[in-house]
Amino acid sequence: MIAADATIHPRAEVHPGAAIGARTRVWQFAIVLGGAQVGADCNLNAHTLVEGGATIGDRVTLKCGVYVWDGVTLEDDVFCGPNATFTNDKQPRSRQHPQAYARTVVERGASIGAGAVILPGLRIGAGAMIGAGAVVTRDVPAGETWVGNPARPLA
Repeated sequence: MIAADATIHPRAEVHPGAAIGARTRVWQFAIVLGGAQVGADCNLNAHTLVEGGATIGDRVTLKCGVYVWDGVTLEDDVFCGPNATFTNDKQPRSRQHPQAYARTVVERGASIGAGAVILPGLRIGAGAMIGAGAVVTRDVPAGETWVGNPARPLA
């Protein structure tokens, strides 16, 4: 269901069965697949994708080039910088899908920097900050800032 006051650009694609919350904006060339849940007051910039098994809370921003796959949950007030990358399969193979995708959770108020990579099955704690270009290979505690490859706490 798409809220009556959501704004969907004419060149965006929102598939039947997707839920889009009140006052959410979906910009050109964005795709939201059926089964996706997108909350209120979100901003899905151009060239973003939300897959059917993804959940996005309220007031979430996806900058250009962010793809949110099955099994990924972004809680309220999460920010994802340009080309932040989520993954959901620990051993990907062409045309071989897992029984269930890994669950990744980005908790309330966390920010993911531009070009950061979040490996599958991780939890990014509330209010955490992931630096641009970081490669996150393990859970990040709430309120911490992590940078680098592999990502580690900022000293």
